[in-house]
Amino acid sequence: MNIVAIITNLRFQDALDILFLTLVAYHLYLWFRGTKAFKAFVGLLILGVVFTIARTWGLFMTTWFFQILWQVLVILLIILFQSEIRQALERVNPLQIIGLHKMSKPDKWVLEFTQAVFALAQRKIGALLIIERQDRAEEFVTAGQALEADPNFQVLMSIFHKESPLHDGAVIIKEGRIAQAACYLPLSPEEGLPKEWGTRHRAGLGLSERCDAWVIVVSEEYGRVSLARRKRMDRVASPEELSKLILEAVRPFSARKITWPSKIWSLFSYRWPVKLGALCLVSVLWLLLAGQQDFEVTLDVPLNLKGLATHLTVAEPLNPKVNLRVRGLRKDASILNENNVRVEIDASQARSSGRMSFFISRDLIHLPDRRVQIVDVQPGWMMFTFQEKPSK
Repeated sequence: MNIVAIITNLRFQDALDILFLTLVAYHLYLWFRGTKAFKAFVGLLILGVVFTIARTWGLFMTTWFFQILWQVLVILLIILFQSEIRQALERVNPLQIIGLHKMSKPDKWVLEFTQAVFALAQRKIGALLIIERQDRAEEFVTAGQALEADPNFQVLMSIFHKESPLHDGAVIIKEGRIAQAACYLPLSPEEGLPKEWGTRHRAGLGLSERCDAWVIVVSEEYGRVSLARRKRMDRVASPEELSKLILEAVRPFSARKITWPSKIWSLFSYRWPVKLGALCLVSVLWLLLAGQQDFEVTLDVPLNLKGLATHLTVAEPLNPKVNLRVRGLRKDASILNENNVRVEIDASQARSSGRMSFFISRDLIHLPDRRVQIVDVQPGWMMFTFQEKPSK
């Protein structure tokens, strides 16, 4: 396969294809990294590269084995990772993207709320509190009891007291108000978590892996306050520190005045190693698969006359060319150019000066590869004007 020729014939559609798949690969990495599904995805990617190379090189037995293996693997992956697949599909829900809700303005409720959280921690009352941001947290939790209340100490104490029917679960705080209680969160599938972490910590981390919500975890055993955000869990030492973090979470996004040049620069600079790696990976896979793509090439090929009598010369047209449209596999069609494609007309019938028309049939076109087919020839015929050479 001529890689240089394929790159030279890169079209706008090809660049758009690579950029779109790079975006998909980048977000797949962000969604699945650290999970069991990501490890399986990497293994499948390696197997896919081996299968592509084997198919390109014509390894019959290896290609046949992988074709059988793919049929079994696809079914197994759908069964084993159905929850991860569902979460990925929820991520690209257009209704969620269009329906971004407005964040609440920072208010005095934050200070009272953080003091209530540490009051629960001092009494060693376990609690899970979800601070909703842009993503709708309800789409990632189950059950839940609708509630409308202020997140102060009395309300939180009533909810998370062991005798309360709502204590087993999490509360969702939306726009400074408690919207739901007794919500069950998805557990994080990540391995190697600290042994002292209980189900609350794993649930808080699990939700932070699926949306941009921040989850406050109050440990019942140790009386510690932790904050799960951006797929990580951090200890919080004081109400002041927690207030500062929550204000950062609920601050309106519209208040952050970012110029367009800064947005464009951050688009490339933010997590640039991951984005560059996704681009390189997609580009390599695209080059491996592009050779098997059906491809059309349009060429302007010089028309040559052979067998012309020595006493005649062509007066018109000078430097004639024929427009050819050919189709074939990209690895074959992309190497075609004016140097390896010839169009020759037998002009031996011309005996004297004057005009003569020649039909340009496909058998007059010589291609370097028989696997490439001629789709169209323009013009279908050409008229030449011959004149005798001046005598010496």
